[in-house]
Amino acid sequence: MKRSGRGKESGGEGGGVLTAAAIAELTGGELLGDARVSVSSVAPLDRAQAGQLSFCATPRYAPMLADTAATVVLISRDVATERTKAAARVIVPAPHDALVALLPRLYRVPDREPGVHPSAVIGRGARLGRDAMVGPFVHLGDDALLGDRVTLDAHCAVGAGVQLGDDVRLFPGVTVYPGSVIGSRVTIHAGAAIGSDGFGYVSKGGRHEKIPHVGRCIVEDDVEIGAGTTIDRGSVGDTVIGAGTKIDNLVQVAHNTRIGRLCLIAAQVGISGSAVIEDGVIIGGQAGFQGHHTVGARARIGGQSGVFGDVPPGETWSGYPARPHRESLRAQAALLKLPALLKRLEALLKGSDDRAES
Repeated sequence: MKRSGRGKESGGEGGGVLTAAAIAELTGGELLGDARVSVSSVAPLDRAQAGQLSFCATPRYAPMLADTAATVVLISRDVATERTKAAARVIVPAPHDALVALLPRLYRVPDREPGVHPSAVIGRGARLGRDAMVGPFVHLGDDALLGDRVTLDAHCAVGAGVQLGDDVRLFPGVTVYPGSVIGSRVTIHAGAAIGSDGFGYVSKGGRHEKIPHVGRCIVEDDVEIGAGTTIDRGSVGDTVIGAGTKIDNLVQVAHNTRIGRLCLIAAQVGISGSAVIEDGVIIGGQAGFQGHHTVGARARIGGQSGVFGDVPPGETWSGYPARPHRESLRAQAALLKLPALLKRLEALLKGSDDRAES
């Protein structure tokens, strides 16, 4: 892929340059300092160098703000009067939100070069939409259907009959099993497996016999799936990931699970078969879910929770086993007091024994 020079429109490792004046204009912020200084990348306060942009949202980080070598800093009103060596500061209501708006200007996505690499294998009846890009050693199965502007990076495997919507991006090494359906504007990161067989067996004649999985995996529009995540196809019905849901790295979603719209699922979550995660649920890292239960809409599940039953809509649960968050905190507090209580009990028993002996 072509990469242009500093300050141009492309370059995945940077490439954009913004002046302090431009940053203030783009974020609607108030500029204090030198409007002409420029930045070309972003870094944390404690690691930023000259020519970089950083940010500070709370007084907690005021000492770092004072010592930062960043050229421009995005700051909230809470720290607007704090000392800093930065040549310019831009005061905004929410520095994190402002930074998100600026990142696409500083870090340009490399230009796409539509076409099919000579090493790619294209199955019979497969159809490619306009401006599709098929990278080295990609395998596209028979009758697969790619929408417009689809990008398949090196070593992707897309099975027979798979449907990919417009503007789908598969990073290197993604595997999409036959029959899966992927909506538009979906991003799937390296090494993910979509539509693999679920973990289903029956014990028969002293052995475990595999249950054939004939359902599909359906990923709706605007979903992002992290690296190394695995989503199983349905055994008979479908596994469904709802529109706008974002799934982190190393997540396991088992067969027949249904995840609703606009959910957020952090890394290393495991969801057992036939679970239902309704719209807007947020799940912390390493949480585990027993199958055949429902987590209600807009519920929140704390990290490392073990969910063994239904969770009502809108509630926050945590702990192992998971329970309402306040109840979980009380249980943890009681557990922390247990060693001291045991010592007191042992002392009382010892005193009782000593009196009995005398």
